[in-house]
Formats: sequence, structure tokens, C-alpha cells
Amino acid sequence: MSAQDFLVELGTEELPPKALKSLGDAFLAGIEKGLKTAGLSYTNARVYAAPRRLAVLVGQLAAQQPDRTVNLDGPPVQAAFDADGNPTQAALGFAKKCGVDLAEIDRSGAKLKFSQSIAGQPASGLLPGIVEASLNDLPIPKRMRWGARKTEFVRPSQWLVMLFGDAVIDCEILAQKSGRVSRGHRFHANRDVAIGSPASYAEDLRAAYVIADFAERRAQIAARVEELARAENGSAIVPPALLDEVSALVEWPVPLVCSFEERFLEVPQEALITTMQDNQKYFCLLDGNGKLLPRFITVANIESKDPAQIVAGNEKVVRPRLTDAEFFFKQDKKQKLETFNQRLQNVVFQAQLGTVFDKAERVSRLAAFIAERIGGDAERAARAGLLCKCDLATEMVGEFPEMQGIAGYYYALNDGEPDDVAQALNEQYMPRGAGAELPQTLTGAAVAVADKLDTLVGIFGIGMLPTGSKDPYALRRAALGVLRILIEKDLDLDLSAAIAFAIQLFGDKVKADGLAAQVQDFIFDRLRARYEDEGVDVAVYQAVRALNPGSPLDFDQRVQAVQMFRSLPDAAALAAANKRVSNLLGKFEGELPASVEAHYFDNPSEFALYAAIQQADHAVQPLAAERRYREALERLAGLREPVDAFFDAVLVNAEDASVRANRYALLARLRGLFFGVADISLLG
Repeated sequence: MSAQDFLVELGTEELPPKALKSLGDAFLAGIEKGLKTAGLSYTNARVYAAPRRLAVLVGQLAAQQPDRTVNLDGPPVQAAFDADGNPTQAALGFAKKCGVDLAEIDRSGAKLKFSQSIAGQPASGLLPGIVEASLNDLPIPKRMRWGARKTEFVRPSQWLVMLFGDAVIDCEILAQKSGRVSRGHRFHANRDVAIGSPASYAEDLRAAYVIADFAERRAQIAARVEELARAENGSAIVPPALLDEVSALVEWPVPLVCSFEERFLEVPQEALITTMQDNQKYFCLLDGNGKLLPRFITVANIESKDPAQIVAGNEKVVRPRLTDAEFFFKQDKKQKLETFNQRLQNVVFQAQLGTVFDKAERVSRLAAFIAERIGGDAERAARAGLLCKCDLATEMVGEFPEMQGIAGYYYALNDGEPDDVAQALNEQYMPRGAGAELPQTLTGAAVAVADKLDTLVGIFGIGMLPTGSKDPYALRRAALGVLRILIEKDLDLDLSAAIAFAIQLFGDKVKADGLAAQVQDFIFDRLRARYEDEGVDVAVYQAVRALNPGSPLDFDQRVQAVQMFRSLPDAAALAAANKRVSNLLGKFEGELPASVEAHYFDNPSEFALYAAIQQADHAVQPLAAERRYREALERLAGLREPVDAFFDAVLVNAEDASVRANRYALLARLRGLFFGVADISLLG
């Protein structure tokens, strides 16, 4: 079967830059799906995406579908005809479904059957429908119309190229008649560009100053930006999302270095970077110490004969934005950071929970409580908590919301606050996302945990629990943040005590009954998914969760120990034995004896197990107290032999009630040893 290359290019007005890459990928996926559904084979397919075009090139596409046979089974012959041999509705319905007369249906077997050979259709007749279906399925939130036409797309269409080999596929899609003529660069080559063949597409456009390949433009921009940054003795900040967006804005990228006045460097560099990246799509430069240089890189869409004019234009455009940031910074510094709390007394945090200032006061007291217990400075944590929301009322954060916390840090330093207090104002929002940076200071960790616990307790306390699809207060993220800070920074905090204290701070604003357990369960539930991502079996998590440790750090240390224990040769047998012990103790009626009495023993295996338990208890208790859980479990693994021997030789449910109770007490001692770490019966 013959095969040829296929090219489709839809030309449009400038496509949304943030969506260009996803539109291109979806266009390719849709066409590949259509080709596979149609049974049209091909060797490869790739996408091209530029500001004014989406294109897909398919290599060696089959010129025709293969012939195929359709076999359909119908109703049983007995049900298809009545006693007189007349067709029933079942037979007539099957014939109608097959699109033929009943006489053409095969009735020689037990069931009616219909077979039909279908000749493969030419690809040229199928491709317009495949392309149109792919365009219709693109992820476009809001489509637009243009002129008097009823067709809709993300942007007005301008031209359509459809080539199969050297031939044009005759069709009309999105009000554009197909041809082989594309368009060149809007300024460098504002003319029609004839595409010689699908394989020459990229080079034909390159000759007209259009780099159609998104990935090629992206790589070219990244390399040139890095080169220019090195020439300025700096390094460029190149966020992937910004690089994607800039790559989607230009057809012929030409990066250029621009500058701004050094006086603007007195403004917090985060504000300058934010406005240059978000508003102007510039790449900022840092020196070797991570400080902002008075330089930035813009990516022009033309190769100018006088690039100085482009540079001057961009410098002129950015100056008012930097001046605004400078003005807000100077205005805010005219008063102490703490005074902004007065404005927050009129800003509602949540209608039932009070103002943002009320929250800051609660966070202050809770942060002091936490700091005392994690080795921090309670007084500084309280101070940071009181200041933690002040910058929300500043001009800087009003203009640049991304500066919350960061602005507070600079204003606190300006007021002469201690360094860790200032840092805590930014660190309170950490981690800002999955895998993001954690607080570096103990003061910051205390405030960050306090802020998150206050939100969790407050929102749960008024019954606004997150649902599967809605979590407006980001409670899941808050819970994960608390866990990450305490576990990854080795901070030992009894979460149950901290939650109880947080509930007290709300007074009658929350329903306290059962609230502590609800919040604690919600937080520890988040650990399950964390451990699954780390490859820890869910049974290990459940074995520790059964004991309900209050400290996330302690919880994690136990989980890591149990995960290690599972790899020991004796682990499976001991888990099974503990499960048996747990089942037996669950059926025991009455009260267990307070101690094990050796005079009730009548079998050497009882003496041996009792002696082994006593020795293990003596060795394991100090290990568990020091949270050396791995060593404790390694020591307990040595109990396998006496445990197995006991169950082989001893009938636990002895006829004598005293002997029976004594044996149950012995098993309870055994289980208690493992309960110092986890309920390993759940591993079985």
C-alpha cells in the first residue's frame, strides 16, 4: 500500500500565548486519535505551534484504509421466525440494523449472521473530517466568532494548508478553503509562502522568518538568554512557564539586553522581578550573590537594523512600573509595620471567626505555645505572629499580591525587628506548594504551623469541611504543610496539645465537642498518601496509626522503623503471631490479671517465652523511650522462636480459669512490647 507525508496548517490571528503549547499538543493528539480510529497507518507525527499557526506533519501516512470484513451475529433462528416460517420483529430489526434485505441474511446456523466486506476508503477523503474533529475537540474554554460567520474558534482563522504528498486536499474548514499557501513573518516577510511539500514545511517557513517548531524556538531563546546573561556577569531567572509564554509570543526570537536605573534596586527585588516577569515578560538577571542586577532581557519578534530603538522602548515601558513599586515601598515605610494591624481590625477573615487582626492575635499566642515546645523563642514567635498579617494592608501587597510575607520581611527589618522575626513573616506561608521550601528559622516554623493550625481548627470548628472537589481554604495544603515542617525539620511537637490550645483561643466561636480529634485525624490522614508516594505499604501506615501517636515526627520515626522491620526474615511470622494474639485477646472475657504469675506455668515453652519477654522488655523500653524504634524492633525480632514454640506446645484456652487468664496476661505482655512501636498484627 502506498504512503505519503501529510501536512495540515491552520493559520489564525495571534493565539493565546499561555495556551499555545497545550493547543498544539491537543491538536496532534486529536489527529493521531482520528488516524488510528480510521485504521490509517503512519510512521510518525509531530506538531508545530507558533503565534499565528498550528500545524501537524504526519510521516508516511497510508493512502488508503485496508479492506475489512464486518461479521454481525443476530438473534437465534428459532426466535427469528415463527412456526409458519414468517420473520419476527427480531429478524426484521437485525436486517434493518445491517442495512440489507432479510433475504441477504445468513440463516444456515443456530443464529442469524451477516458478513460484509468493506473496501478501504482513500485517506484524502477521510482527512478533512479527522482534522475538523480534532479542532473541535481542542481545550478552548471560550470560542469566538468573527465577521458574519457562524464558525467558532479560539481566534479568527486566516488560511488553511492541507497537503497529502504534493497534492492539495480539497476541503473547507473553519471558513478557510484549503491550499498550499501559508504566510511569512508579519514584518520581515509579510507575504504568501508556498509550501513545496509536507517535508519542506519547516524550512519553507524559516526562509520567511518563521520558526514554526515551538521546541526549537524555546531552546533557542533559552540558550541565547543564558549567553547574554553570562556576558553581563550574571545569571538569568528563567521560569519554565515564562519561557513557554515568551516562546509562544514570537515567530523569530531575538533576545536583547536592556537596563534600568540602579536606584530601583533599593526596592525589594522580589517586587521588581514580579512586575518585570508577570507584566512585561522579561527575564531578570542576578549577580553571583543572588542579588538583582539593573539589567533584564526582552525577546523581540524582529531582527531590527537598529536594536537600540527596541531596547530604549522596553526601558521606557518598564520605568513607570518600577517607579510604582518604588513609590509603594516608600509610602509603606513611612509608618511602622505594626500600625497596619489597625486596618486589619476592619478586614474580615471569615464572618464567624472574626477579623484578620483576630487571627493574627490567635496565631501570636499559638506560635509562642509551639515555639516553647520545639526549642524556639516564645517571645519572638509571639511578636512574629502579631506582625504576620500586617503587610496585607500595605500599598505594596495591594499592588503586588505575590509580595505578601516578603513585603512584611523588608518592613520588619526596616523597623529594626530581630532577623528571625522578620524572616518568619515570609516563612509563615511556607511551604507554598508541593516540595516547596520550608521555613529556615524556628520562629518561622512556629508561626507557619500556628497559622495553618488556626485555619484548620477555625474552619473545621464552624463545620466548613472540605469536599472532594471544593477546598476553598486550602485545608489539605495546610495539613500537608504542618506535616512537612514538623517531620522534615525534625521538630517534635505534640499536635494534639497544640490543637487543643488552638481550640481554646477561639472560645465560643467554634463547636469544640469532638473538634480536636476531627482536626487531628484530618491531618494524619494526609500522611497516608505521602507514604504511598514514598513506596511505604499502607499496612505499615495503619500499624502505626492504630496507636495514634500525637507527634508527626514520632509517627514518621515509627513508620520508618516498621518499614525496615518488614524486610527482616522473622517479620512475617511475628506479624502473624501478633495477629493471632490480638484475635485471642479480643475474645477474652473478664479482666486480665495485673501481672504474670510463673507458678501457673506447666510447660517449658511458657517459662521460655516469659523469660524472653522479660529480657526483651528490659532491652526495649529504654530504646523506645529514646525513639530508637528500629533497634527496638530488631531486638523484638528475636522473639520469633520462643513465640512459635509457645503456640506449638501450649493450649492458651486451658480448662483451669487461673491458668487460662495467666496465659492471656502473658500474651498481653507480648503484644505490649510491640505496641511500644506499632501494632504489627496489621502487617499480617
